Amino acid sequence: MAEGGDVDIATLAKEYSDLRPVVEQVEAYRRLLSEIEAAEAMLADPEMKELAQEELPELRARLPQAEEALQLSLLPKDAADGRPAMIEIRPGTGGDEAALFAGDLLRMYQRYSEARGWKFEVLEESTSELGGIKEAVVRVAGLNVFARLKFESGVHRVQRVPETESGGRIHTSAATVAVLPEAEDVDIQINANDIRIDTMRASGSGGQHVNTTDSAVRITHIPSGIVVVSSEKSQHRNREIAMQVLKTRLFDAERQKVHDERSANRAEQVGSGDRSERIRTYNFPQGRMTDHRIGLTLYKLDAVMQGDLDETIDALVADHQSKLLAEMEG
Repeated sequence: MAEGGDVDIATLAKEYSDLRPVVEQVEAYRRLLSEIEAAEAMLADPEMKELAQEELPELRARLPQAEEALQLSLLPKDAADGRPAMIEIRPGTGGDEAALFAGDLLRMYQRYSEARGWKFEVLEESTSELGGIKEAVVRVAGLNVFARLKFESGVHRVQRVPETESGGRIHTSAATVAVLPEAEDVDIQINANDIRIDTMRASGSGGQHVNTTDSAVRITHIPSGIVVVSSEKSQHRNREIAMQVLKTRLFDAERQKVHDERSANRAEQVGSGDRSERIRTYNFPQGRMTDHRIGLTLYKLDAVMQGDLDETIDALVADHQSKLLAEMEG
């Protein structure tokens, strides 16, 4: 409720948006039942019997699909699904090759975001000497961003011959991806006494790119030990970015704590488990991508690296929904 007892229009609009798909599925299901009932009644009419006998099998065949669609609309929703997301990408084992692969993943998500009409904003990017990524933090905004990207959290493994490998041997390296729902001001309140803000000179790649002013900002959240650094050119912008990233990480930690408590006595679900879990392998010699959580293998690695992720994400969403349905029925 807003001041003066007025209803918060934004809250009502959000509730309406959430409920509308459920209402539409309920109406579609009822409409189908009415059509089946009407067709069954027509069987008693000699003039309409033949028509009814033609329509009934088709109508009844649509019933299981309508029931499933209704069940899916009633599944518990993740309140963060509609939020923007922050993607954090870091190289894992594999040295320079891991950093190069981390850069490939960054471009893959950028292309996927562009294809869906999402806004892709690099907040922080630290590059290696060979052009790879030491660390990247990205904000992605648009329709159902977190709902689609949350399944990307985990360890991504690559198998390929590095450009630096003269003997043609296949190397295995990895990069980690963390996808966090962006925190809103109402989610996390940070006590000013709980943080330490330091300014420092931003590191560059040498020459004219070195930042000669103390514009980089490092925020340390003392209770959790979380440290966030932003090193864009504007110190004011760096404070904004660093605080938003800090809030998002704290919000994610709270969500993870709640999830762990809920799932203590049941199996982990896709997209919400341990981020140290190896979730996917990208095998370049075979042109193959395998998602180990659902046993999906696609022989179109070039397309995947160009951002063609919908087939994989759709399969992960469907698997997640089937597990939720089984949980409800159990």
